[in-house]
Amino acid sequence: MKIMFFDLETTGVDPKLCAIHQLSGIIEIDGEIKETFNFKLKPFNGALIEKSALEIAGVTEEQIHNYPSYVDVQNQFLNLMRKYVSAYDKLDKFFLCGFNNASFDNHFLRAWFSLCGDKYYGSWFWPNTLDVMVLATQKLLEMRYSMPNFQLKTVAASLKVQVDQQKLHDAVYDVELTRQIYHLVTFQNSK
Repeated sequence: MKIMFFDLETTGVDPKLCAIHQLSGIIEIDGEIKETFNFKLKPFNGALIEKSALEIAGVTEEQIHNYPSYVDVQNQFLNLMRKYVSAYDKLDKFFLCGFNNASFDNHFLRAWFSLCGDKYYGSWFWPNTLDVMVLATQKLLEMRYSMPNFQLKTVAASLKVQVDQQKLHDAVYDVELTRQIYHLVTFQNSK
């Protein structure tokens, strides 16, 4: 099974108006980490940049405007994926796996492909993604009522995963937490 664990940092919450400025991930094939990645992307011209989003990620507008072009980064991302998946084989794709990705990250990733003029998003990823937030719900069902929220850090702590508060909201760290939670809450860990 080919899984791409991923996390994004964005300039805001609207995938039609805002941009990705960090894309990090872990490529895992049959339970083995094959590669990690961390791309920084310059927002597209005219992207809405919300100061609060940058503050959460701990970056400045000046920093993100000095990142490589979003088109150049997409080419690097495609080259990375080509090492593990054949875009021409309908049975060879990644499962995208993230925390709350079904309602947030996936939309940004798809919008980025469109922005780059790439119509082949579906050649790389299965449409049924793995959302660790949803998967964790079942595992934490009995204690959910006592949890203050269901954010990544809270879910991780509830599952006894060590959380470094200073590293949160960096896509590299968040994707590592996401992968740990995934393996704690899926059937694979119960064997």
